[in-house]
Amino acid sequence: MVNPTRGVLYPARLPQFHRLPAPASVSELVAWFWIPEWDIEPGRSSRQEIVAYPALNLVVDAEAVTLSGATTRASHRDLRGVGWAVGALLRPAAVAALIENPVVLVDGERELDTPMPEVAELHDAVVAAMGSGEGYRERAVDAFAHWLGERVGPLGEPALQANALMEVLMGEAAALTPEEAATRLAVSVRTLQRMTHRHVGLSPAAMIRRRRLQEAAQRVREEPDADLASIAAELGYADHAHLTRDFRSVLGVAPRVYRSESRG
Repeated sequence: MVNPTRGVLYPARLPQFHRLPAPASVSELVAWFWIPEWDIEPGRSSRQEIVAYPALNLVVDAEAVTLSGATTRASHRDLRGVGWAVGALLRPAAVAALIENPVVLVDGERELDTPMPEVAELHDAVVAAMGSGEGYRERAVDAFAHWLGERVGPLGEPALQANALMEVLMGEAAALTPEEAATRLAVSVRTLQRMTHRHVGLSPAAMIRRRRLQEAAQRVREEPDADLASIAAELGYADHAHLTRDFRSVLGVAPRVYRSESRG
């Protein structure tokens, strides 16, 4: 798995947070599971700011089951009281079984109808597992994985090819341009665009920009002595000014300001 704080803008502010690997049975459906748990003093809140992965998340909490779309901007969630969530960062192969057109969920989310038997089954199984007892997180993940595997069923070649595009765009040694990604996958750029819109809801270029910004934010935060111009060059930005524009357009602050704030 990648660095567990990738995409989290202020890791020091996180409540208890865990990323668990996907069981082998759903490794083609889920990149990993994530579980935050919090207990916030009455009258206070904890704001969690995220530059999310360009992917969909299926999330179960005590109240509902929610499908969240890919995002094009930084987002936040204010945590209050006592609570938890169990989320699955979905691989493209899982998306078609949950939504016809993921474009409609970009920068949004949809609460699934828990009275529906299949959704209620997922919710009840995860809530029961999160109740108490040693190994409850692992049990919740196992219950989640079992439900998702049953829902999606056997994968065909298009689904596996969609997973391959995610690896090319977001994995180690990822492509720097849509043209490079298309060449690696032996498809046209137009076909690549259709694949990402069908399985993620974003363009290949938008996914590359998001990955690059995630990496830049992590480098800026974790390498306080690193030269920003060098970080920009290593990550494929045209120059330091380009990195600064990307930070400001998505995070709302310049890299130097973010570096200073993230130390607090």
